[in-house]
Amino acid sequence: METTNKAIDQIANPTPMQKVINPTPLMQQAVNPSPMQQAINPAASLQVINQTPTQRVLKPENPLQQLIKHDRSMITMSDDNMMVKQIQATHAPDGREFDVRPLYQLVEDILNRATLAVDPSISAAQTPIETSQDRTHQANFTALLEALSFTIDRISCEIAYKSLGGGDAHATTLSIFNQLSTYSWDAKLVLTLAAFAVNYGEFWLLAQIYSTNELAKSMAILKQLPVILENSGPLRPRFEALNNVIKAMMDVTKCIIEFKELPPRYISKDVPALAKGLTHIPSAVYWAIRSVVACATQITTLTSMGHEYWISSTSEAWELSTLAHKINSILDLLKKQLALCYQHIGPPTPSELMEAKANTSEMDFKSDKGFVFDAGEKIDAETFQMLQNLFQSIHIDNMKILRALICPKDDVLPLLEGSTKRRVNIDVLRRKNVLLLISGLSIPHDELSILEQIYNESRVSGNRMENQYEVVWIPVVDPSVVWTDAMENRFETLQATMTWYSVYTLKQINKAVIRFIKEVWHFRNKPILVVLDPQGKVVSPNAIHMMWIWGSNAFPFTSLREEALWREETWKLELLVDGIDPTILNWVKEGKFIYLYGGTDMDWIRKFTTTAKTVASAARIPLELVYVGKSNKREQVRKCTTAITVEKLSYCWQDLAMVWFFWTRLESMMFSKIQLGMTVDVDPMLREIKKLISYDKEGGWAVLSKGSFVFVNGHSSTVLPTFIQYNSWKDDVPPKGFEIACMDYHNKLHSDSQPCCRFEFPSDFGKIPDNLKCPECLRIMEKYMTFGCCHEDDALNALY
Repeated sequence: METTNKAIDQIANPTPMQKVINPTPLMQQAVNPSPMQQAINPAASLQVINQTPTQRVLKPENPLQQLIKHDRSMITMSDDNMMVKQIQATHAPDGREFDVRPLYQLVEDILNRATLAVDPSISAAQTPIETSQDRTHQANFTALLEALSFTIDRISCEIAYKSLGGGDAHATTLSIFNQLSTYSWDAKLVLTLAAFAVNYGEFWLLAQIYSTNELAKSMAILKQLPVILENSGPLRPRFEALNNVIKAMMDVTKCIIEFKELPPRYISKDVPALAKGLTHIPSAVYWAIRSVVACATQITTLTSMGHEYWISSTSEAWELSTLAHKINSILDLLKKQLALCYQHIGPPTPSELMEAKANTSEMDFKSDKGFVFDAGEKIDAETFQMLQNLFQSIHIDNMKILRALICPKDDVLPLLEGSTKRRVNIDVLRRKNVLLLISGLSIPHDELSILEQIYNESRVSGNRMENQYEVVWIPVVDPSVVWTDAMENRFETLQATMTWYSVYTLKQINKAVIRFIKEVWHFRNKPILVVLDPQGKVVSPNAIHMMWIWGSNAFPFTSLREEALWREETWKLELLVDGIDPTILNWVKEGKFIYLYGGTDMDWIRKFTTTAKTVASAARIPLELVYVGKSNKREQVRKCTTAITVEKLSYCWQDLAMVWFFWTRLESMMFSKIQLGMTVDVDPMLREIKKLISYDKEGGWAVLSKGSFVFVNGHSSTVLPTFIQYNSWKDDVPPKGFEIACMDYHNKLHSDSQPCCRFEFPSDFGKIPDNLKCPECLRIMEKYMTFGCCHEDDALNALY
């Protein structure tokens, strides 16, 4: 009898250790004795079966309540190792991996918005939710969700069914592990959380909007939500317990993901800190999924059995508290091992490192923060390798690529829209052709104005081209340069003039991305235009040349499109002036003789224009002369333009941006063909283009045409003598025609005295050719390194 009384007293007053080991009320074990318990102590079992009226109060009221209480039995500490072996037996990953972080972020967003303190006045209108930074708009996994939706729905249904049917929680957890056997540990947990978020999010969504939405109101009544919320006071401790468990589940999941994201290049699995941490992960995943089952059962109990039962039952709240304690205990162990792993790699975590580098100078980074800078270099190297791997992989859309380049710190609104000047999410670029305009802070005004004109024409033309591509400006500044207010002001000034997208802040492009842009895309300081297709694949390493030559007609800016456009071109005057001056194009249509000329020697300009007019008058041909300046020496070109206009020597471009565009297009033609592997010995068009560019470096020049047909492309040393010696070839004009007679005589003079050819590639050009063939004699040209200064302000801006 004494033994029996002791047993009853032990059941009624469990010790603290008994509570921790098995939070299930010991009375429940007595009410539902196992066969082993009955065999060991049948009297005790009989004693409980033959209950007094008072004892019968403890008996469950119906089978569902009995099953719900039975589910609360947890695995004891002695069985923990057996449990781990049990779930490891279900673990059979097939090698397929996916990035779980985007899905985790979505689940986190749902649970953060759903895990609210219960209040009778809860509603969508009265609940403060920061929709301006809604993370769902930055989802980078639409296609991924399509692939995983069946699995998530299946797990969601499994949890809901077992919770409603009162199934054993451990058995339900094992069933989930079996269904997710082919996934990695982090994926198992995130997928289960996603399944839970579907039902839990729906529950709280109805709670938030039922008072303002008729459909939601009807559905809420079916789920007894109005009654539940009316009794929110007594229910508050239970919901707080739920919140605590959910927070613990999310925290441990985030920690497990951080373990998965540790850079294998700097820490291997045999490192003790990592090895020990990995041994705790299966147990952590089990208890987190077990907690998901418990939370789902709590919500099912509330909606199916009513709030009265929920309020009266204290064991369920105790179970939730115990689960939260269990998970937090494992989380502490994991955090300790994770910290040791980061110590092995370098003291700061990646997020701390990025934040510190973004907000401090290198000196501060070493001293004030107490970090070792070598760790930062390791992380930068890992990020650089990650970028290389990303661009070598196949993607469903361009979001992962753009996020890696533009917002590595998961900035919700990393872009500034040019037209409205408001911050937007990177999702506006999803599955679009994206042109990355990469430059320093010294983009010439002419370049920006012409690019803006081309971009705006594509927006308003209303043809099929509209909105098929977007431009994003990515400014690149040497990370070793100390940030100054002048740089920030320069950035903001340039950003304000742009009508396309740009990164919101100058500092959001990290060091590894800058290294990638310089080493892989060969950016120096001259602007480049890298083209990404809707899947994020680089289809052109630099389409700036295509943009200058053909504008938006070059869409989609691929190398194949570039080759196709060149096949349609011939060496004619329209190629040189197309898109610059409609007046010249009208003269071409009229079949006039048109002479383009350039240089800054006013004496030669006066002699050339005067002699050309005299010869044209003698030959009775309609002539138009056009001065197009020089590729550099802007101020000298301005002075020459003023003198030519005052002296009425010829037609000229008053807007020097047109002069700049003429030479930029011409150089782009050469670079485009070189980029495609063309050479002067097999490409006559490239030969003529290179001649003209070379003549510009060696004084004056002229291109003579009749309509579209270019019959002379010559240096000042041969073109002027051709006209001066008109009497020597005028007799050939009647039988041959003026253009052929002039061309034949010029070629004769040209063969007698060929000027030297010279090409200059700025140090910021990018990838400079290893060698070039001379367009005149086809020999390999000698290579020199030169320094030059044209005494213009643009050189100062290059310091930025």
